[in-house]
Amino acid sequence: MSDHADDPLALAEYVPGDAAVLTDAERWPTMDADGAARLQRWRRHPSAPRWVHETGDRLTAAAVERVRVPLPTEDWLPEHLDTARRLLHYRRMPGLDGLPDFPPITRADLVDDLAAFVPLDADLDRMLHGSSSGSTGAALVIPDDVEEVARGFHLLVALARGAGVDWRPDGERLALVNLVHQRQAFTYVSLVSSFARRAMARLNLDGSAWATASDRSDFLRDAAPQAVAGNPTSLAELLEPDLRAVLRPLVLFSGAMALSAPLRADLEDAFACPVFDVYGLHETRPIAVRTDDGPFRVLDRRVLVETLGADGRPVADGEVGELTVTAGENPLLPLVRYRTGDYGRLVALPDGGIGIADLEGREHTVFVRGDGSRVPCVDLTQQLQTYGARGWSVEQDAAGAVRARIAGGDADAVRLALAALLDQPLDVERVERVSDLGEGKPRRYRSAVGGR
Repeated sequence: MSDHADDPLALAEYVPGDAAVLTDAERWPTMDADGAARLQRWRRHPSAPRWVHETGDRLTAAAVERVRVPLPTEDWLPEHLDTARRLLHYRRMPGLDGLPDFPPITRADLVDDLAAFVPLDADLDRMLHGSSSGSTGAALVIPDDVEEVARGFHLLVALARGAGVDWRPDGERLALVNLVHQRQAFTYVSLVSSFARRAMARLNLDGSAWATASDRSDFLRDAAPQAVAGNPTSLAELLEPDLRAVLRPLVLFSGAMALSAPLRADLEDAFACPVFDVYGLHETRPIAVRTDDGPFRVLDRRVLVETLGADGRPVADGEVGELTVTAGENPLLPLVRYRTGDYGRLVALPDGGIGIADLEGREHTVFVRGDGSRVPCVDLTQQLQTYGARGWSVEQDAAGAVRARIAGGDADAVRLALAALLDQPLDVERVERVSDLGEGKPRRYRSAVGGR
């Protein structure tokens, strides 16, 4: 574990306990003696990491009951738009009669003046703040509502139960572990007041976060988390022998980056449980989910998805466009027509639901073949997944040459497939682990010729 005093790359915000301002009684108003003992057990566990932060859900007894129930979705949009019209950002805009009348907004609008999107009558006593670095653009501090955050946990429970997983409080097992794998990160142990005050934790799997190499597996063995959530980089680390041997989760949740089909299959095989691929942004909250290779299903909650072209107009039915989201779950940030920077197609599902197909995240990248024709990145995704890559990074320089780095998979088969697909000078490098591709949320595709 690195010493911050001697670490030239250490950031002040990650100094353990540096910004703690609330007492435990303020963090968990309903905490009883059992909950307090549970909290101390995991804070002081002999194999625990050095916790960087302390945080709680701040739920009152009444709030505990409310967050277990989803917000009603019947006729939510008119009230949501009425709230938006009163936001400072829209007050001087005439003619905002219906959803199509609202001009789309982007992350840059929030960065420029976040307060203009927070209702003037918002209950700021319920505010938490979370940071979002994003894949593009400046970092953003987002106002989170304590009840909305807590309700998000119960969304995960509902998804699991919908897949036949009986996820209920179970002894002293941690209810949930959120994983990251990066050099520095916020880590903490907390209680989920609305889940029988069971413990949860945010852990950094990077070796620097643990005093000894065996601590992370020892801690996770004893914690025995019922559910594990993380991005594909951190979830791929669970396939390492020391973690694979000790974990028996009921369910896994992947988010923040695209989950490849081979990695999902490997996780399903290793842990014999459902793996949910959740699409969403911090700004919008979860938008859609899938458990297979099909379209993402738009969730039945206060979320509406459009696909827009570069001119801000809806694209034709079934065409790829920028996913643009109207989101009404967070009362402190009611968004209307928020351009995500992600691309996909809206499709009708057999049961009448709405799906998002060909979702490539911020990877609506076009490559150029040797003959000058264009190749969308989804064609590369299909080949890379077919030959077992769990993650990848593919870049094309201005001269057309392509460099691919793949985590796992058959490098020779990938080399042949990409050579046939692109007909350009090509270099393929294979690494063993997804984390070897780099920290954070690297863009999987870049092209200096075709765009994005």
